[in-house]
Amino acid sequence: MRNRNRAPKNSVTQEKVSSGSYFEGERLARLLKSIHKEIESTKTLEVNSLPEKFWFKQQFAIGVNEVTRVLERMSPVSESGSSLQRSHTCNNHKVPSVHLQAILIASDCNPKWLTRHLPSLSSSRKVPLIFVKDKRGGSLRLGELVKLKTAIAIGVKARGNAINEIVEGILCGNETNLDTDC
Repeated sequence: MRNRNRAPKNSVTQEKVSSGSYFEGERLARLLKSIHKEIESTKTLEVNSLPEKFWFKQQFAIGVNEVTRVLERMSPVSESGSSLQRSHTCNNHKVPSVHLQAILIASDCNPKWLTRHLPSLSSSRKVPLIFVKDKRGGSLRLGELVKLKTAIAIGVKARGNAINEIVEGILCGNETNLDTDC
């Protein structure tokens, strides 16, 4: 039996446009360069330097599965803006709450169903989306950011560091602090 209440296929792209920002071309290059610069400076400032792989895991949720997992563990936000608290436990241990500041998604992802759930899940948690579109492939550009071959989705964890300050500036529309000497 067919579900007649189902939204048309193009509603996902309409939802993307209304709930996220698209970055491409020179604007994308400035964005990625400034984030990469802050990643390098934040890594060098931390005295308790972990191996690179673990350090990236502390700062970012890398990959669609991990981004989805972190979003699902976050408390949904009601229409009034208050958080609907739920306790998360795993083997009788309370799971520490990790919040995402923003999610970077490669818009060239194929097949599209891999990331189709992220816009609605992130909007229920009030986490903004930043779509990366590039001729070379957004997933390749995102992968370079975290020193992997490709990455379809990267969630920026809210840690209160310089990376978060750059992302906050981008989300507020203040792109003047991004590097202009690409």
